[in-house]
Amino acid sequence: MTDLLLTASGPEGNLLFVAYAGFILLVIGFLALDLGVFHRHAHEISMKEAAGWSVVWVTLGLLFSVFIYFGYEHHWLGLGVQTRMYNPQAASDPNAPLIVYGEVTGWTATVQYLTGYVVEKSLAMDNIFVIAMIFGFFAIPNKYQHRVLFWGIIGALVMRGIMIGIGGELIMAYQWILIFFGLFLLITALKMMIVKSESDPSKNPIVRLVKRFYPVTPVYHGQKFFVRVEKSELEAQTIGGKYEDVGNTKPDRTRPTVLAITPLFLALIMVEITDLVFAVDSIPAIFAITPDPFIVFTSNIFAILGLRALYFCLAALITRFRYLKPALILILGFVGGKLLLLSVPPYLDVIGMTAQKSIKIDPFVSLAVVCGVLGLAVIASIFKPGSPEDTTHAPARAA
Repeated sequence: MTDLLLTASGPEGNLLFVAYAGFILLVIGFLALDLGVFHRHAHEISMKEAAGWSVVWVTLGLLFSVFIYFGYEHHWLGLGVQTRMYNPQAASDPNAPLIVYGEVTGWTATVQYLTGYVVEKSLAMDNIFVIAMIFGFFAIPNKYQHRVLFWGIIGALVMRGIMIGIGGELIMAYQWILIFFGLFLLITALKMMIVKSESDPSKNPIVRLVKRFYPVTPVYHGQKFFVRVEKSELEAQTIGGKYEDVGNTKPDRTRPTVLAITPLFLALIMVEITDLVFAVDSIPAIFAITPDPFIVFTSNIFAILGLRALYFCLAALITRFRYLKPALILILGFVGGKLLLLSVPPYLDVIGMTAQKSIKIDPFVSLAVVCGVLGLAVIASIFKPGSPEDTTHAPARAA
């Protein structure tokens, strides 16, 4: 996240640093209230509670677009002044740089933010299926799932902040990287069409490495990630292929003990790996919408903040959204093609062709396409739902 904050020290001015810091403090406050007040005690999340929190997070994400509009329109804290933007002149001059610093209006920034938010939110639905698979494999009790997802979100915030900061600096230094971003998105869409994911988390090399070098308990110890246990417990086997929950039991201190990790921590590792894999896809997708790191970061973070509540709402129903995966493939293909239309024409002279002007798709058109495709997929799935046993749409991006 330090890399992201450093982007505020450029031509945008020092005030932009305050905008980043204020947003991060706002997110930390939301998370502190979430874990420290509303979910201080482990309990099973009901559908009603999850639906309520989903509404809260979506409302907060949409309300932030109001701040984006007025902030960029009136240049609060340096927003919209000397901001990274795709160069409008690239549409008429093939020699013009693709990304420049300029003034961004409140309307343009708001449309970009909402487009990025919807894209990230739709890709997060793909993530839900993988998380459900992980939780099912480790047989995590429902009342502990929120804790895993909470700390998974914390890790995601840090990882995405770093990746957005690095990605933003790379495209400013080497604008031809946008071509690889676009190709990567198209390849990801193609991969989702033809490749099935690995359904056994135990085969993940990171999990196998952790289990090789660090002792893992064969049972749950409440919602603890680390626990000191008797050495004899590590030799026990899981019962019926599933992990038991022995609660917050204490070992006999007169016998040899060892500090071990619980299956809950293994599940957390898998959730973090999954988010990292998904971020590699989703971050280029949002850079196809705007190179402004503040818009990229805030829309990305607000989209994943509501991932936990969305999981408890949709985990049991996600397989019924049979047209969700085709919609995600179309969205990835669209934003990948959009990025290639913008980035490829000025570099055609590299392969012996005449450089051409960039083709820039209006942000409002992008928002309409993304919302339209996702909306049609949801409506079609409601009228023709898949069966609960249908897992053929398992995403190919699973770790």
